[in-house]
Formats: sequence, C-alpha cells, structure tokens
Amino acid sequence: MADPLAPSTGSSPSNVEEESSRQLPDAMSFATDHNSKPKSMSRARKWTMEVENLFRFQLAGYRDELEYIQVKQGASVDRWQESGFVKRLQRRDDTFYYYSRKRECQDGDVHRVKVYVY
Repeated sequence: MADPLAPSTGSSPSNVEEESSRQLPDAMSFATDHNSKPKSMSRARKWTMEVENLFRFQLAGYRDELEYIQVKQGASVDRWQESGFVKRLQRRDDTFYYYSRKRECQDGDVHRVKVYVY
C-alpha cells in the first residue's frame, strides 16, 4: 500500500485539487495587484463565519478583505485566534474599528451583508 503522506504522481482528482489550492495565493496576489472588480453580488441568507467577517469589513466601509488589502496596500488583517473573526480594521479616515471575539452580526443584520464574487 502506498504511503498517504508521500507525494503522488499522476493526475488524480486529489492532485488537481492540491495544485489548485497551491495556486490560490498567486491568484489572490494577482487580484490585489490589478484592482479587480467583483463580477456579481448577492445577499447573505444565513449566518456563517464568512458572513460575520464580511459584516465587519462592510461596517468599516470596505466590500471585503480583498478591497481592504487593495486600499491599505497589503496591510494585514488582525484576527482573533480563538474564533478567526476580524479583530481590528482601519477605516479610510484612519480611525480604527475594534470588534469582539464573539459574534456581532445578529440574525436581523445577516440579510444586509453583501457577498461578492470575483
């Protein structure tokens, strides 16, 4: 039996997924370098961790993390280690928003969050 930790050769579906996941940072840097615009937008229907973080970015005046990085020229996003939620964002007027480590996007606010597709 083959070692599951050893790199495999061939073009199995798992290899394709692994290769595409390795290319993701390059695609992200390409998007930030060229000021990409979203292709479409939809509204969130239920709360998820992604919706929570989008809520925090949009409260601070940004579409999402991609726009924040573009505007702040590569600034890193501070996150809570326990939850992974955004901890602090710098607004465009250079003031800071500090967020709790707990959920801030209540059920009544979920439908206001915009989810962009690039």
